[in-house]
Amino acid sequence: MDSPVPQPGRTARSDARRNREHLLEVAGEVLAEQGTQASLREIARRAGVGLGTLYRHFPNREALLDALLRQRFDELTALAETLADTHEPRTALVEWLRTFLAGSTTYRGLVTDMIATIDDESSALHASCAAMRAATSELLTRAQRSGEIRGDVDHLDVIALVSAVGWIVEQSPRLVDRSDHLYALIMDALNTSRREP
Repeated sequence: MDSPVPQPGRTARSDARRNREHLLEVAGEVLAEQGTQASLREIARRAGVGLGTLYRHFPNREALLDALLRQRFDELTALAETLADTHEPRTALVEWLRTFLAGSTTYRGLVTDMIATIDDESSALHASCAAMRAATSELLTRAQRSGEIRGDVDHLDVIALVSAVGWIVEQSPRLVDRSDHLYALIMDALNTSRREP
């Protein structure tokens, strides 16, 4: 019995898919070591592909970051929906923002890259970050309607404050152990009355 002859298009697509997945895996490793400003040439070198191959898959640094983070952002957006369905409004917001803070410090420089996309709709990261902002807005609105979170803040205020903690920790490793305390201070400031975050 003859075995099927591989279709040239299928082989090329399979190779391209494998290259893309391998590039993402290596990029995750390099960014974990060097931060979001790591050399794309270094990522391609470690992946064993040419720089042109990297650029065929990811036309710029933001596109690479977006692809690398999209799954994580999708998981965080789904978590926001789950928290909204299963937790009291304030608790859902607190847990969501704590998880958002942890995720925003995955790679050195990520907080800065995420904040930069707020007003830049042409950024490859904009759509993914917009979904995160929308999830924050929904949870914040619910917590405000419950009367437990101040009504004079919006989702961009909250994201900026929480991102500031991520940026501070990124700039001073000495403060890593203080991140929970800094986060608690922010949540305390957002409460309509003083209580433990």
